[in-house]
Amino acid sequence: MNLRCGVIGVGYLGRFHAQKYQQIKNAQLIGVFDQNQNRCNEVANELEVQSFANLDDLIKEVDAVTIASSTASHYELAKKCLLAGLHVNVEKPMTTTCDEAKELVDLAKQKSLKLQVGHVERFNQAFQSAKERMKNPLFIECHRLAPFKPRGVDVSVVLDLMIHDIDVILSLVNSPVSSVSAVGTPVLTKTPDIANARIEFESGATANLTASRVSMNSTRKFRVFQKNHYLSLDFGSGEVNLLRKTGEISPGQDMEDLPLESEAWNLERGDALLEETSSFVDSIIEDKPCVVPGEHGLIAMELAEKISRDIEKRLQITS
Repeated sequence: MNLRCGVIGVGYLGRFHAQKYQQIKNAQLIGVFDQNQNRCNEVANELEVQSFANLDDLIKEVDAVTIASSTASHYELAKKCLLAGLHVNVEKPMTTTCDEAKELVDLAKQKSLKLQVGHVERFNQAFQSAKERMKNPLFIECHRLAPFKPRGVDVSVVLDLMIHDIDVILSLVNSPVSSVSAVGTPVLTKTPDIANARIEFESGATANLTASRVSMNSTRKFRVFQKNHYLSLDFGSGEVNLLRKTGEISPGQDMEDLPLESEAWNLERGDALLEETSSFVDSIIEDKPCVVPGEHGLIAMELAEKISRDIEKRLQITS
C-alpha cells in the first residue's frame, strides 16, 4: 500500500517534512500547499511534486497530511482535514488552546482517524536508548536554550520550546500533576521569551524546566535523578551518561573504592523527523496507535497552559 500524503505549510520546517515523505517506502508525496505561492512552487519544484494553489484540491488527492503551518492555523487546518476524512500529523504545539486540542482529539476519535502530534524528541535515538533506564524519576532537570529566531514567535517560549520537554517528562512520569510554579518574561517579543517552571507530581517526582529563545548558543540537556541512578542526556549531541550505585557508601570511604559504576554512550545523530514521519505512516497502514497521539498532545497542552497562566499572573503582579 502506498499512502498518498501531502504537506500543508512548507516554510522552514514544512520543507523538511515534505522531504521525509519521499524517503519512506510506503508513502507517496502527492504535493504541497502554502499560502505563499512562490514558496509553495519552490518546494514543489525541488521535490518534483504538485504545487497546490487551493487547499481543497490537495485534500481531494491525499489520504494523510502533515500540518507544519503557523501554530495559530493548526486548529482550523487540522479540523478541516479530519472532517474530510484525512489522517493528520500536526506539528507541536497542536493548537493554541486546550479547548481546540480537545475538539481535534474528539473529532479524530469519532472519525476513526489517526491524529499524531509532532513532539519529535520522542523519536530522538538518544532518548529511545535511555528511556528504559528512567523507570522511576524522582527529580528531572532540563534546559532548552536557543538563539532567537522569528519564525516561532506567534506563541510564547512555553509553547515554542518548553513543550518539547513537557511532553518528554509526561511520557516518563506516570502521575497526575499536583502543583505548578512558573516565572517568565518577554525580552524581544510581546510574550515570554524565557521561562522557568517547577512541576510537582502526586507521586513525589519533581521537574524543573528552563526554556529560552534568547540565548547565544543552543542547549538541549535533560537530567534524571532516581534512586541509585543519575542519567544525563543531551538531545543535541546524542550523548548519554549514566551513574549507578552498586553498594553502600560509608562515611570517609576512599574515592577509588566508592561503589559506583559509570556508563556512557553516544549515538550517531539520527533523523528523528524521519522516524516521526515513518511512525505516522506505519500507524495508518498497520492500524496501530500513534506513538504520540492527539491525547498526549492535549495533556502536554494542558500542562503548558497551567505554566503560562502562572507566568502571566506573576507578570501582572510585577507590572
